[in-house]
Amino acid sequence: MESVLPTTPFGRRPLALAHVASQVTAKNRLPEATAHKWTVFRALCTAKLRLGLTERSLAVLDALLTFHPETVLTGADLIVFPSNEQLALRAHGMAPTTMRRHLALLVDAGVIIRRDSPNGKRYARKSAGGSLSHAFGFDLAPLVARAAEFERVAEEVRADERALRYARERITLARRDIVKIIAVGLEEGVPVPATGQGPSTWEGVHALYRTIAARIPRAGGLAEIEPIAQELAALADRLLNILESHVKTTKMDTSESQNGRHIQNSNPNHFTELEPSLREGRVAGAEPSRQPSTATERSYPLGMVLKACPDIVDYAKGGISNWRDFLAAAAGVRPMLGISPSAWEEAQMVLGEAEAAVVLAYILQRGAAIHSAGGYLRELTRKAEAGQFSLGPMLMALIGRENREKIRA
Repeated sequence: MESVLPTTPFGRRPLALAHVASQVTAKNRLPEATAHKWTVFRALCTAKLRLGLTERSLAVLDALLTFHPETVLTGADLIVFPSNEQLALRAHGMAPTTMRRHLALLVDAGVIIRRDSPNGKRYARKSAGGSLSHAFGFDLAPLVARAAEFERVAEEVRADERALRYARERITLARRDIVKIIAVGLEEGVPVPATGQGPSTWEGVHALYRTIAARIPRAGGLAEIEPIAQELAALADRLLNILESHVKTTKMDTSESQNGRHIQNSNPNHFTELEPSLREGRVAGAEPSRQPSTATERSYPLGMVLKACPDIVDYAKGGISNWRDFLAAAAGVRPMLGISPSAWEEAQMVLGEAEAAVVLAYILQRGAAIHSAGGYLRELTRKAEAGQFSLGPMLMALIGRENREKIRA
């Protein structure tokens, strides 16, 4: 094949400096350079966002690669010249206008080079000996010249994905530790030292935790997730140190060696400041024990509830696999949100135990958006008594918001 190749596109297509740079890179590649076309393709699939490519443009590239007979790309004969009909067929019937748009995207990204003929058609001519003398179409040479670059970018993407997974794992573990440490701190009456660097009560610690957790995006990058992971990990470490210090102090206190820890889990007045209406409410007793509301279970499947309100899973001791687990988790969350026993009992009487628990999970999921969880629950209870409250739209709104965030990501 002749070494002289066209450098400008046919017709109204403009020539850009990026196109010239791609041609220079391809021209200056080492003569012995080779690349496995499918290895390079997989690297491009991984690095597509960094390179400005889409799934559709990669589908077009996949189709183009099938027109080169060799698996290993080497030498100068790297121009493929399929017709639009053939290319569209191998691109799974892609519309011609769509295909042209994504071919231009591949060219602009420097993945392929246009080698247009005088009339813009793609074809090849053979010499008298049967070898190709001229070919006009798409040059795959950049795949060889930039193979190492594409692999390096792909490895960077894979490293970022690993770091993101690790950061999310740290967030999950820290959240689990924090909520369970807060629970044991409340139950055992462990004091929170006033250091001036954070809240001095377990209620304040839980409010701080909810503020941090509310900033966790559904679908975010490493730059957004890593700082939150560090904050939660630091908070979990601080709370664990509080428990460890309390255990050491208790062991050294011989006067209370028989009693061990002070048990304060039966004091219902922990949260009177969080919900003033408690002072006027009924005397707190044992939490009412009812069977799950069959109406709620029938109307709102547990899977749907957990999809809308996944944060409550962090408060379950062994995960949530049935309504009993869900109700147990809700019972543990209730005091952490500062909801008085009277408000909770009233909600259960009006809404039913299961639906009240779902409302509590919704309040937890909304996080800092709801300033007074107890007041909000009482308001919903009043609306339910008047027949003006429906739980379904609230759940669907949360699911819809999550889906929109995933689409934007």
